[in-house]
Parts: sequence; structure tokens; C-alpha cells
Amino acid sequence: MNYIKKLLGLICVVLPLLFLQGSSDNLPKEIKTESGVEIILVPGGWFTIGDKQGGMDEKPHRVYVDSFYIDKYPVTQEEYEKVMGENPSKRKGRKNPVEQVRWSDAVRYCNARSRSEGLQPCYDLETWECNFDANGYRLPTEAEWEYACRAGTKTRYSFGDDPRKLKHYGWFKKNSSGRPHSVGQKFPNPWGLCDMHGNIWEWCDDFYKADYYQESPEKNPKGPKTGDTKVLRGGCWDTSPNSCRSSFRYHENPAYTDICFGYDIYGFRCVR
Repeated sequence: MNYIKKLLGLICVVLPLLFLQGSSDNLPKEIKTESGVEIILVPGGWFTIGDKQGGMDEKPHRVYVDSFYIDKYPVTQEEYEKVMGENPSKRKGRKNPVEQVRWSDAVRYCNARSRSEGLQPCYDLETWECNFDANGYRLPTEAEWEYACRAGTKTRYSFGDDPRKLKHYGWFKKNSSGRPHSVGQKFPNPWGLCDMHGNIWEWCDDFYKADYYQESPEKNPKGPKTGDTKVLRGGCWDTSPNSCRSSFRYHENPAYTDICFGYDIYGFRCVR
């Protein structure tokens, strides 16, 4: 049974790649960084962000994103503790996604991981502004996150439109037993990225604005310049299938973390 599951997972990754346009140089490439984190090089391109059947803030439109590296998995507790020297998570597990992290905690990790690999940190920790020209790690823009999640697909999820298949690709309220799980246990999306649907909400770099899609630039949109909340994507172990859709937009105060009530639903992954 395990062999069949692994074989099916491999097919889910390989078959979509065969239909990507361009040469083999334009295919996603998996790399292991100096810090031991697995990342994937995603080729840039055009795609339609949003969903005409989604919420009022998901108005579909075409955008272009440049190529970028993205973590294969959400940052794990083991990886976070190795860089930051602490583990703020409520649901302990070395391979579980780190959680109970504020947006600012995620940003500090990005800078620290950049320095550990001899890269230029992206964030100014006094202004919280991101230098997109730096070669270090940062949080993905909302457009980059959805582009990576969709992985060339145009359906509501990276595996199609049927929410009944979500159980094979992510942890959500119905199958999670009320907790997050170790990363990489479900099938990856067509570009080899795991846990893009469910398990943990993932912080993005962008401020949230409900009507931002009506004014965003066509190429490499980076979100509004100001705002009260930051975007989160992907759904989590405690949400419905609808919240795990590729285009679903959620947002939260970047400084919010409620230890008393166990806000173990916010995590992140890095890009370069």
C-alpha cells in the first residue's frame, strides 16, 4: 500500500511537468540549501490570480511573476529552532510546521536564515519594509504564493475542482483530528510543493486590501503599501475545504498571537 501511494505521488508530480511549455530549463528544480532546507526553483510566468466563483476579494485577473525559489514545505519546528534557538509552537513535533508565529517572527526568521547562508537579509526590522532586490529569504508575495500553489493549474485546487479529493493533498478540519501534522505526508502539487492546501495558514509579505485586485500592477504585484492586516494563504488543519482553495484570501493582524487560546494555525514558508 505504501509503495502504491508513493508511486501515485510520483505520477502526480511528473505527469504535469511533461505538459509544461518550454525547454527543460523552464521546469521546476528541487535544490537543497546550505542550511539543509529543500527549496524549489519555480519558473516565472503569467497566470490568472483569483476565482470568479470565489469571494468578493478574489476578482480574477492576469498577472506575471518572475522566477523565484520557494520552500518545498512550510518551515518546520526543527528548522525554526535551528536558526532562532527557540520553538514557540503549541503542538510540538520536529517535522510539524512551526506555529504560533506572528508575521514579525516569520520576518525575523527570514533575515536570520539569510545571514546563516551568507545572503543579504531582505527586511529592515525598524521599518519592516522588504528589499526585493536583496538575495536573501523573505515571505512570498500573495501573487507568488498563489502562482506556486496553482502550479500551472486553472482549477479551484491544484488537483482539480472536487473538494472530496482534498483529503489526499492536505490536512483540514475533517481529516486532521484537530491538530497540525508533520509536513510532506500528503501528495504534492504538480510542481512538487507540499502542504500548500491545509495544515497551516501561511503568512505572505503583502498587506491585505479587499479591492486590491482592482488596482494591482500587472507584473510582480507586491500588495498595498500600507494596511492593518497581512495576508495569509492556504487554509489550515481547522478550516473547511473552501478555505483551502488556491485563491482563498485570509488576513490577520501581523502582531497577533493568542497563546491562551492556542493560535496554532499560523506558519509560513520562505522564498528567494
